Amino acid sequence: MKTRILIISIILLLMNACKDDEVGHTKPCNLNFNDTSAQHPKAAQYQALIDNYTKLGLPGIVLLIRDSSGLWIGSSGKADIEKDIDMAPCMVSKVASITKMFMGVLVLQLVDEGVLALDEKISTWLPAGTIEKIENADQVTLRQLMNHTSGIYDVISDQGFYLELLNKPEQFWTPESILEYVYGKPAAFEPGTSMGYSNTNTLLISMIIEAATGRKHNELMHERIIDPLGLENTFYYYHDELPEYTAQGYYDLYNNGTILNLTNYNTGSGNGYTGLYCSVRDLQLFIEALFVNKVLLSDSMLAEMQTYTEMDPEAHRAFGLGIFKDFMERPADEYALGHRGRDLAYSADAFWFPKNNTTMAFLINYGTNGNSALREVFFQFRTDLSDLIFD
Repeated sequence: MKTRILIISIILLLMNACKDDEVGHTKPCNLNFNDTSAQHPKAAQYQALIDNYTKLGLPGIVLLIRDSSGLWIGSSGKADIEKDIDMAPCMVSKVASITKMFMGVLVLQLVDEGVLALDEKISTWLPAGTIEKIENADQVTLRQLMNHTSGIYDVISDQGFYLELLNKPEQFWTPESILEYVYGKPAAFEPGTSMGYSNTNTLLISMIIEAATGRKHNELMHERIIDPLGLENTFYYYHDELPEYTAQGYYDLYNNGTILNLTNYNTGSGNGYTGLYCSVRDLQLFIEALFVNKVLLSDSMLAEMQTYTEMDPEAHRAFGLGIFKDFMERPADEYALGHRGRDLAYSADAFWFPKNNTTMAFLINYGTNGNSALREVFFQFRTDLSDLIFD
């Protein structure tokens, strides 16, 4: 009888595990747009670059470059190691904090319409019960949330948050359940006196948008950005269902040389600071709509977006309003505008280099936010890629 109960229990556990699995194994996909990859003069060099870095251990890479020679897009490695599915240019992958750039556009559109004000304190929109439990929140402005000068505690740095994540990897996070790990925690600095990246900032921004408009921020993101730009391969999880051609995500969780499939570990997706899944083509369309074609923001709001903090000397970036001025370790005029995306099991970049009018976007299905042997490999990939762009 005990044996039968044990067997039944194991079966039920397995059934529940399958049921809770939000992202199933990856299926192949096909490109639905034309590119000039075969004719691009650096085609062989870009392909060799990503092939080299998948050989060095990064599971899969999709890279897109659009420059004066045309559009090059290529892929290397695996989208799904377990099912031996190759990474392909049409794959969708989690772009993590690139979500913040979409949020930045949404905020500045609402500022332009008079719904929000950049230099108004966030206590204007958020409940007193929330404000009083977050150090600095009673002094912070919307602008300071957007350019990471608020000093507000970063929930992603909280050990308790990550312990809960590891114990319940697929749980649904609400803003309030995330803020439980922020309440009562010390601020990093007084507002406006320094800069420090905090995911909590954009979580609060999502709450401010909803309080000011009476609408869900995910609905506004679709109505104002995703749908008008025709971003058919952009999905805001958990609000949107993910397609079958979503790449699996991996990370060396125990730092022992063994990468694990952490696709369904939810780090708070859908709450402003992470959750978007995109193809590189959609990232290109978005970044060029913002900086090249300039159809998302008025000139005045685009100028506001490009007001920057001082450079972070370690990360070689400065914070704008929802964007980075990045690659600042390069010669002064070779910087890029856009955003990085780093999550537990995914990494991405989406940038435009003004000097040579080049758009670069990549997806890597490996987490590079935490320490692992592949982190430095990833950093070297970014360096080699930017060198090749300006070669």
